[in-house]
Amino acid sequence: MPSRLPIQDIFAGLVTSIGTAIRYWFHYTLVAFAWLGVVPLTACRIYKCLFTGSVSSLLTLPLDILSTENLLADCLQGCFVVTCTLCAFISLVWLREQIVHGGAPQWLEQNHQQPLNGVGQQNEAQAVVNGGVENAVLDQPANPAAENAVVGENPEIQEEQVDEEEEDNEDEEDAVVEDAADANNGAQDDMNWNALEWDRAAEELTWERMLGLDGSLVFLEHVFWVVSLNTLFILVFAFCPYHIGHFSIVGLGFEEYVQASHFEGLITTIVGYVLLAVTLIICHGLAALVKFQRSRRLLGVCYIVVKVSLLVVVEIGVFPLICGWWLDICSLEMFDATLKDRELSFQSAPGTTMFLHWLVGMVYVFYFASFILLLREVLRPGVLWFLRNLNDPDFNPVQEMIHLPIYRHLRRFILSVIVFGSIVLLMLWLPIRIIKYLLPNFLPYNVMLYSDAPVSELSLELLLLQVVLPALLEQGHTRQWLKGLVRAWTVTAGYLLDLHSYLLGDQEENENNANQQPNNQHARNNNAIPVVGEGLHAAHQAILQQGGPVGFQPYRRPLKFPLRIFLLIVFMCITLLIASLICLTLPVFVFSVFAGRWLMSFWTGTAKIHELYTAACGLYVCWLTIRAVTVLVAWMPQGRRVIFQKVKEWSLMIMKTLIVAILLAGVVPLLLGLLFELVIVAPLRVPLDQTPLFYPWQDWALGVLHAKIIAAITLMGPQWWLKTVIEQVYANGIRNIDLHFIIRKLAAPVISVLLLSLCVPYIIASGVVPLLGVTAEMQNLVQRRIYPFLLMVVVLMGILSFQVRQFKRLYEHIKNDKYLVGQRLVNYERKSGKQGTSTTPPQSSQE
Repeated sequence: MPSRLPIQDIFAGLVTSIGTAIRYWFHYTLVAFAWLGVVPLTACRIYKCLFTGSVSSLLTLPLDILSTENLLADCLQGCFVVTCTLCAFISLVWLREQIVHGGAPQWLEQNHQQPLNGVGQQNEAQAVVNGGVENAVLDQPANPAAENAVVGENPEIQEEQVDEEEEDNEDEEDAVVEDAADANNGAQDDMNWNALEWDRAAEELTWERMLGLDGSLVFLEHVFWVVSLNTLFILVFAFCPYHIGHFSIVGLGFEEYVQASHFEGLITTIVGYVLLAVTLIICHGLAALVKFQRSRRLLGVCYIVVKVSLLVVVEIGVFPLICGWWLDICSLEMFDATLKDRELSFQSAPGTTMFLHWLVGMVYVFYFASFILLLREVLRPGVLWFLRNLNDPDFNPVQEMIHLPIYRHLRRFILSVIVFGSIVLLMLWLPIRIIKYLLPNFLPYNVMLYSDAPVSELSLELLLLQVVLPALLEQGHTRQWLKGLVRAWTVTAGYLLDLHSYLLGDQEENENNANQQPNNQHARNNNAIPVVGEGLHAAHQAILQQGGPVGFQPYRRPLKFPLRIFLLIVFMCITLLIASLICLTLPVFVFSVFAGRWLMSFWTGTAKIHELYTAACGLYVCWLTIRAVTVLVAWMPQGRRVIFQKVKEWSLMIMKTLIVAILLAGVVPLLLGLLFELVIVAPLRVPLDQTPLFYPWQDWALGVLHAKIIAAITLMGPQWWLKTVIEQVYANGIRNIDLHFIIRKLAAPVISVLLLSLCVPYIIASGVVPLLGVTAEMQNLVQRRIYPFLLMVVVLMGILSFQVRQFKRLYEHIKNDKYLVGQRLVNYERKSGKQGTSTTPPQSSQE
């Protein structure tokens, strides 16, 4: 091999690499054009063609697809349509898996297949157990439980079993053998599949092969199937339900009301789905009447799909929307607004208004569910039997949507609306009325959408999102405080009303539970059951899980139990009302608002600021004060010397933290925001004949955001000195903060680079350029454009450095392709003062 490669070899290698790059470029361009152009554009044009309602649009569809008008808008809309169709397809596949693994509803499986002997015997045994339990439950009113008897939780199991018994009684017993055989064959088709073949097909079809990123043209077939699937789903799941609903609404004369809602398409489609579900129920009944088993099963599965879809829309869309609107209506007086204002905002921007109310409702539902989970950690298992446990591993909402009848879901929906609406009335509307009566000047809050302050609201919003909310939400102390308050209230209410056993349980009952169970079983067999809820719940859990009850703990029932439960509910409502008043007024919210206003006055002067910022600032101060008080209270039992030692340590740590915060959260974001303003914002927004104005607070707030983004990208990137230092600082934490290490390794280098980036261009533009004798216009041009020019120079240097490294790699690749004979694996031997014994030349070996 020559010492240097000949020019013709380098040139040939360059030509080969350029040819390969061009070939890949053409292929990837074709892939991008197919997936990002053809598929969404075809979906959008077909969607518009189907919903124009004219025959001429169908005839001109090929020409409309090839049209070049509104390409970008149609591609974006087509991407949304394709996403919806793919989500619908994935949802259908997942729903099929739920039906296959979880089992279809009993009304769909009746007379569909004859059970095998073993399965039939097991079902008969379970039916006997169910019958025994139901008979025992029906006998309970004749033998009421004695006072102070030990009882357990009583969920809605009885009603479910009665419903199942009614469905069992409706089963037809005269199915013909041919139908049963056909049903057996149909059921076996789902079971007789070869897992190895499916796994082999899944291994062959990868994402690269499916999208065409592997260099093959097989993806063109996938593009055709995706376009066909989009067309089919648009026709079946959008076109047909919409027109069914449209014809029904026009026929009933409700067209004007639907148009006034500003969501004509959505409401019409939902009405079409509802009518389609009713039609499927009727057709399913007719097919069962004439014993068309295959048609009956197909119609039943279609009804399950429509039913689950409508229930998902109601649970995820309608219910949070109702909660959001109800929260807004109940809080109108707090913001000095009226229903007329909300109507005007809805008329001006219906989509945005509905989305904001839905988002507020989702947040409310989420925090309500989080509070229920916290209650389950405090209360006895079984107190909240009427609420579904989201942490239960056996909880599957989709299975409930499939199996439970529609009236059960309707009843749950009405009950949820009543409960959530009552909580809003109790904790928002009623406290606001009381506050306006007692403190007329306290409300309303200032929630203007504009700011007459010299400080941009963007900086305040970023401060709220980046500093205040993480401190309030990411700390576990707040949750522990709330849990402690709930436990204290529960203990107090339990002893006041003699419901301690019911709310928290008894340890002695847990110890004697094993001795009481045989007696309870004996009493149950004699139809004299002092344990009302335990037998039903235990039997039901034993049937479903083949074992004892899970999450069950008995309790002792006191005298006048219903009256005590009523008093407990009243006490709970009064407590919620008082807690809401405290949170909205004294001491937390009043202190937070006034303290926040006082603190914000140093920032903004006499200008009015959104109350959200003042409340957030005050709450942050309140949180810091409460945290300091709790820490001091925890130190009190340790003695005065320990307290002084702790105060000294914490004071030193706070001083170090303040220094680090001033450097990393003050100086660095300010310099970074100012540099971003000079490099990007000012050249784009301010003309050359105008003077740019800089707002330090706004630049600092934007710098905080940029610093967090840069830190996140650094931590996700490759290993280099800045990532190592940041990881070390994060690992040390606040308690083990190393001020010398942070200043020497992190703050000083970063601040030096930022100061050099700011000062060097300014010195060149203001000190060097005037010495050259240029005109004033040229000096102004240099001063205004030197920062983006230097950024461009840095970027070009980075690109050149990258190209040099790539050329070196290409050089090595050409050399290896032409002259490399082979590679040999050589054992690594640590050199200990003498030469290794290997004589392998470096050109043909690798270590």
